[in-house]
Amino acid sequence: MTEQTKTMHKDIEARFAGIIALDDRSGYEGYRVEAEKLVEFATALRDEFGYDFLSSVTGVDYLPDEKMEVVYHIYKSTGGHALVFKVQVPRANPVVPSLVSIFPGADFQEREAWDLFGIRFEGHPNHKRILMWEGFSGHPMRKDWKEAYYEADAKPFDARWPGGDVSRSEDKMVFNKNVAYPQDFTPENWTPEGETALYSGMQNIATDEDLQTEHVVVNLGPQHPSTHGVFRMVATLDGETIVKLEPVMGYLHRNHEKIGERNTYLMNIPFTDRLDYLSSMSNNFGYVLAVEKLLGDTTHIPDRAKYIRVIMAEFTRISNHLMAIGALLNDLGAYFTPMLYALKERELILDIFEAVSGSRMMCNYYRFGGVARDLPPGTHEMMRGLAFERLPRQIDELDRYLTENEIIRARCEGVGVLTPEEAIAYSAVGPVLRASGVPYDVRRADPYSVYDRFDFDVAVRYHGDVYDRYLVRLDEIRQSIRILQQALNGIPECDNCLGKPRYSMRVPAGEAYGRVEGPKGELGFYVVADGGPNPWRYHVRAPSFINLTALSKMCEGDKIADAIIVLGSIDIVLGETDR
Repeated sequence: MTEQTKTMHKDIEARFAGIIALDDRSGYEGYRVEAEKLVEFATALRDEFGYDFLSSVTGVDYLPDEKMEVVYHIYKSTGGHALVFKVQVPRANPVVPSLVSIFPGADFQEREAWDLFGIRFEGHPNHKRILMWEGFSGHPMRKDWKEAYYEADAKPFDARWPGGDVSRSEDKMVFNKNVAYPQDFTPENWTPEGETALYSGMQNIATDEDLQTEHVVVNLGPQHPSTHGVFRMVATLDGETIVKLEPVMGYLHRNHEKIGERNTYLMNIPFTDRLDYLSSMSNNFGYVLAVEKLLGDTTHIPDRAKYIRVIMAEFTRISNHLMAIGALLNDLGAYFTPMLYALKERELILDIFEAVSGSRMMCNYYRFGGVARDLPPGTHEMMRGLAFERLPRQIDELDRYLTENEIIRARCEGVGVLTPEEAIAYSAVGPVLRASGVPYDVRRADPYSVYDRFDFDVAVRYHGDVYDRYLVRLDEIRQSIRILQQALNGIPECDNCLGKPRYSMRVPAGEAYGRVEGPKGELGFYVVADGGPNPWRYHVRAPSFINLTALSKMCEGDKIADAIIVLGSIDIVLGETDR
């Protein structure tokens, strides 16, 4: 922590003397705020102290203490470390004031905490479930909730074939199917309350026009290639103009975080692969950083391992952006030629992933304290060939092929505009944020690993439209190539110098938030340890999920065909969105 930050924290403590208190639990950080003072405190952080970017909102169930806690990680959009503050409320009636009026980016995150924990956010403008369906019974992240096929609270399960006997968990389904149907339920006459609220809200449109027209509500998805998977956009149209839009998600939700809290720490690494399944290495990176923070100085990471981590992360960024650009062109109606062009280069990167990890997509490569194994013979030469020769040439060709295309410019310029102020307020990250003129990149704003050793520029554009989001990704590919060239030239050469990755360990009690600048933006993992072999709390700050908070704002006033490319320009993966 810098001296300037320490001084600011002292000013905050003086400003709110008697209202806030430092979290005095061993291994914890930040301030505890009384619920009734939360809105005042958050407003002052934004307006008086410059903490304008609310990144993460996390619910935690402290069952033994009969408390629910909401943890907030907030930053300055100019860079620096997080300021952490939290609110504790009784578990029996957890009510916390909503911060959506101050930070609109809290919208989906508060709904998630309500959906999964039952924490009610007073004053939230759209307080309903977001990942679970309306007939679901209970709030599944609570520590006293049991799934239908419950066997035990944590893995490894003791019941795995004791004495050689085999049993089916389905035969012991004591919690039924965790559904709560209304009385006298029949599928033909039941409309979920959430759907009723959704459609009534979509019809509530204020207009100042003299000509009264009929608005039409249209569903795009959830099964449609233009929604990039099982995702739904409910749009209210005036002719072909969008006057209101709401994203609906959760169709792919499998409670990744509940699984993560039952796994041991090591078991979670391959599960992170399956979040953004196009960016496996970056997912590994963020999670191991969080656990390594909890382990503290007991984990030594050799320089060679740090360089390998960065190399794999930057190849992942290039691979992701190639796919994003190809998919965007597909959404624009360019058929499949640009996608095939991008996939061709991506396949060569996946060859490298397969060589080092044994897998092309689900890599499971990072470990606490390093990586699973060193680079096999010949891999360094493959990577140099890509970074120094092929990729720069092919990216220039892709640029010539697409950037000045008059159809692409006509369809993308001025569409889906998000101003810098709106991007910050909606907690947008990654290319979505930087295309709006905010040069915020975690690798520069709050450096991790060895990124401070490399010379690269933060890619930024200033129109905040679909076209600039495409350009930023193209710029970032070139900056990733710069980083790769420096890393490949500077990687320490030695045999057996990766150290010994940790596999089984007791993590000291406490909390940690590890974040990386993933291809889609800030990917964060908030982990609470209680000293046991499994995380007590495991939360993913998913950029695909939070970036969708601004989708409605970007689409309103544009045409229905534009909504498809606006969604494509955000670059979501539903595995990460829904978790």
